[in-house]
Amino acid sequence: MGELEPIKWVCRAFGIKRSSYYDYCRSKRRLNRKRLELKAHVKRAFNLSRHGFGSRGIRNLLKTEGIDVGRYLVRKLMKESGLISKQPGAHKYKKTGMEHVEINNLLNRGFSVEQPNQVWCGDITYIWTGERWSYLAVVMDLHARKVVGWAMSDSPDSELTVKALEDAWLRRGKPEGVMFHSDQGCQYTSLKFRQRIWRYRMVQSMSRRGNCWDNAPMERLFRSLKSEWIPDTWYCSLVEAKMDIGRYLMGFYNQQRPHTANDGISPHAAEEKLKTVSGIS
Repeated sequence: MGELEPIKWVCRAFGIKRSSYYDYCRSKRRLNRKRLELKAHVKRAFNLSRHGFGSRGIRNLLKTEGIDVGRYLVRKLMKESGLISKQPGAHKYKKTGMEHVEINNLLNRGFSVEQPNQVWCGDITYIWTGERWSYLAVVMDLHARKVVGWAMSDSPDSELTVKALEDAWLRRGKPEGVMFHSDQGCQYTSLKFRQRIWRYRMVQSMSRRGNCWDNAPMERLFRSLKSEWIPDTWYCSLVEAKMDIGRYLMGFYNQQRPHTANDGISPHAAEEKLKTVSGIS
């Protein structure tokens, strides 16, 4: 009984019953099965994103699976499990820039597009593959932020951007009248690329010089790719990079990854939803 005296006096000091204290101790020993299940789902989603998702991304992904959980609970469960997103911090870009002397900024940050195949945007980024840099060109349909074409090579030339554009054009059924937006890189201002734009009956638009926010969706895609998917050790070869990046762009990103611009559903699901509502085949 002597060991219980301190508990007695502490409970009396705080004005609580000893029975309440013992109930609390028993509840701590009981396992919360629902919480353990949620924690397992959170860890699975975190691993699926290759440690790239934060609480918002995990919440959105679980929501698409029918698992209703709040963002702040996800954050708490991540903290309890020691899960830390590898998303980088904000990056400051310098402002300004003029339009290209020949190709105007027709898009003018009008990133909300009502239908597929109205506006595409493209860009290039670099990927380390073994002993050298390789280059990735991607084409995105702005309607649902869906990747519709891509290409990789060891040369950042106009041949690369033409291949990515051709891939998108064929995948989407050879549409006409699409606006294609990009930055002012030489790969997009080259005669070869502009001739292909003309051949596909597209309209070309370009960002102002040095202003990456004019092509923000592409910048965000590459940020997600590098922070969520690409291994910290990069790739051993161009072949390995192509296979893994292809799985991300056409698989995980298009089919599974929730996107805030689509109200938390994947690009593929957003397009399918439009087809269901409008009857588009």
